Amino acid sequence: MAIDPEDRMIKPSGRLFTKNSDIPADPVSLIEDTVEDGELTVRALMVGEEMIFVEAFKGKGMIDPTHQHDDHESIGYLLRGKMRVVIGEEEFIAEAGDVWLHPRGVPHMSEALEDSIQLEIKSPPRKTWYTDAELAERAKRQPAN
Repeated sequence: MAIDPEDRMIKPSGRLFTKNSDIPADPVSLIEDTVEDGELTVRALMVGEEMIFVEAFKGKGMIDPTHQHDDHESIGYLLRGKMRVVIGEEEFIAEAGDVWLHPRGVPHMSEALEDSIQLEIKSPPRKTWYTDAELAERAKRQPAN
């Protein structure tokens, strides 16, 4: 199930400050057109006019299959844990404090080698994921075959 272009647009938060604990961690099943393999939760911590700041928890063994974003670029920062990150043809082992760039239109994937917390900035702001609840709601609206 592809993400509807209308669903990708995300409105600014309309606030200048947010407590992490006030934003729910939503379980995610789908990023772009790829089904996630393992435990993944996302918090959209802050959305501005030009960027979005996201926190993602990735359980050990979680694989974010190869996908690409054609309408934005992302910068990732590993706050905690250890991940294998593949961007284009290059592979990296990221540890806490490491940073990487997903250029627009470049295939990338990751694997959580340990429980990990990744921070990500996307510009322009795009919502590239569906939560479990959003997928269930979309399934209800889909015509039966």
